[in-house]
Amino acid sequence: MDSIEDLAIYHQPITDTFKQPDSHEQWLQLALSSEQVKTFEQQGFIAGIPVLDSDQVQCLRQQLDRLMNPNHPRNSLFYEYHVDESEDPDTVLFHALGGWRIEKGFHDLLFSPVIRMVSYQLLASAVRFFHDQLFCKPPQHGGVVSWHQDFSYWTWTQPMAHLTCWIALDDTTRDNGCLHYIPGSHRWGLLPVTGLSGEMDSVRENLDSSQRQDFDRQVAVELHAGEAVFHHPLTMHGSFQNISSSPRRGAVVNLVADGVWSNPEALQGPGTGNFPILPQGEFLGGEFYPLLFDPQRELSGEIGEIPLVGQ
Repeated sequence: MDSIEDLAIYHQPITDTFKQPDSHEQWLQLALSSEQVKTFEQQGFIAGIPVLDSDQVQCLRQQLDRLMNPNHPRNSLFYEYHVDESEDPDTVLFHALGGWRIEKGFHDLLFSPVIRMVSYQLLASAVRFFHDQLFCKPPQHGGVVSWHQDFSYWTWTQPMAHLTCWIALDDTTRDNGCLHYIPGSHRWGLLPVTGLSGEMDSVRENLDSSQRQDFDRQVAVELHAGEAVFHHPLTMHGSFQNISSSPRRGAVVNLVADGVWSNPEALQGPGTGNFPILPQGEFLGGEFYPLLFDPQRELSGEIGEIPLVGQ
C-alpha cells in the first residue's frame, strides 16, 4: 500500500488485528443475550459490550495519534477533519470522519466480529457500514457535545434503520466526559436539530412536560477502554467537558441495515465535506458502504436461536 492509497477499496480485513469466526458456533459466542436485546429495546442503548482487547486498544491509540497529525500523507481522504490546537500538543480537541480510509487498524475495526454480530442483532438485518468517527477530548478541556439524536443529521438516508457503536479507547468517566443517555428517548420521535456544541441543554426547549421528566433521569455511561455502547438513532445522548488530567479518546462505527437508500434532497446545511453522498434513491453500497454482515452467508441460514430486535 502506498502513501496515498485509499483503504476503502478493501472490503475485507487487511490485517490480522481481528480474528474472524470460522463457524456458526463461534458467531453464537459473540451474540447478545435475549435480556441484553430487551434492554436495548427498552432503553435505546446497551453498554459495556467488550469489543477490543488491550493490544487492540493500544494499536488504535497509536494510529489515532498519527491521524491527529494534519500532515498525515492521507489526510485528504478524511470526510471531515476538525482540530482545535493549543500551544500544548497534549491539549488538542479532535473530531474527524473517515479514518477507516487511512489507517489499517481503523479500517479493520469495521470488521470486528463483535460489532458485526451485535449490529446484526440490533438492526435485525444484514448490515452495511455507514461511516466512522474519531474523537479526542484532551485533559482539562471543554469539549461539550450537546444533547442530540444522531438521525437528525442523517435524514438524507431513508428509511431510519441505523445504529451507532461508540468504542472507548480510554476508560471513560464522568470526570473525563463520558457519554450520557436519556433512557427511553428513542420513543420520542425525531426532534428539531439544536446544535452539537455550546449550550448543553438547549434541546429542552423542544421537549414536552413528559419528555422533560425523562430528560431529568439522564444516565452516565462509564466504560472501560475497549468496551462499547450501542445506541438507537433516536436515543438522546451527549457528553460533558473533560475536567480530568487524562484524555478521553473514542472511535465510532455507524451502521445501517442493508436496503437503506440515499435521500440527498433532505440534506440540511453544510458540513458534509467529502462525504460520499450517493444519487437520489440509490441504495447504500459500492466502495464506501461495504456489506459487513450477511446472516445467510455467515450463519448458513441457521439464525433461529439468535435473539433479534423486534422478535
